[in-house]
Amino acid sequence: MSYGELALGKPTRYTATYTPSLLQSVPRAPSREALGVEAGQLPFRGMDCWTGYELSWLNRKGRPEIAVMLLQVPASSPCIIESKSLKLYLGSFSQTEFSSRADVLRTLESDLMLAARAPVMVNLLSLDQLEAEGLGHFRGVCLDNLDVDVQHYEVCPELLRVEGEVNVRQSLYSNLLRSCCPVTGQPDWGTLYIQYAGRQIHHGDLLRYIVSFRNHSGFHEDTVERAFMDILRQCEPDSLMVYARYLRRGGLEINPFRSTRDEVPPAIRTARQ
Repeated sequence: MSYGELALGKPTRYTATYTPSLLQSVPRAPSREALGVEAGQLPFRGMDCWTGYELSWLNRKGRPEIAVMLLQVPASSPCIIESKSLKLYLGSFSQTEFSSRADVLRTLESDLMLAARAPVMVNLLSLDQLEAEGLGHFRGVCLDNLDVDVQHYEVCPELLRVEGEVNVRQSLYSNLLRSCCPVTGQPDWGTLYIQYAGRQIHHGDLLRYIVSFRNHSGFHEDTVERAFMDILRQCEPDSLMVYARYLRRGGLEINPFRSTRDEVPPAIRTARQ
């Protein structure tokens, strides 16, 4: 599917009755080919972790129910789910009657699996459950107060370098991540978290590199994969995880992570989310 066929960036008619055909898929292959990543030989594992805040339906008595949807799409899936189509799809539940919460969950799992072309995991949280999780922040070194000169606002992997010969384990993060939607040009803001083992990555240059995404055009998932591949190739760490927690837009929040190991990063909800 080409970007021109997507609902994203176009005037839209909103429907309030269940319409699974609203979901649109975007193949991962083209963006990965541009990175030199072959579909059958992924150099990473990971998930695209979605949070859907605008989910409501009618119970058997016609009374509205609400929940927060947690969705995990494996990085190995052939497709990503286009975000505006997911917003419209979730909106189509609002005036639709379901027999139970379990029925809603089964419906979501079935439809989203077809859209991603792979098994997905879906969970529904009550507002009480979401509030109980609270807010948190990443553990590690925040790069944002480094006094660096910045000149690059288009992705520049050449900025990345290591220093010294001693191997370290570090957790680093920055709240200065900004990239842009490749269809609408709207800015996407987030926090980028990097955990690695290997020769030390120069902190100032890593911050410059993160800032260089400021005018980058790419979906959330593609942006994280680009950062992962650039750090992997330029710095050659023994292990690496790159995790972005983006601010919500249109009631949806996408938090992709890619890793060289089978690990799941902490599901921290930051103050900006």
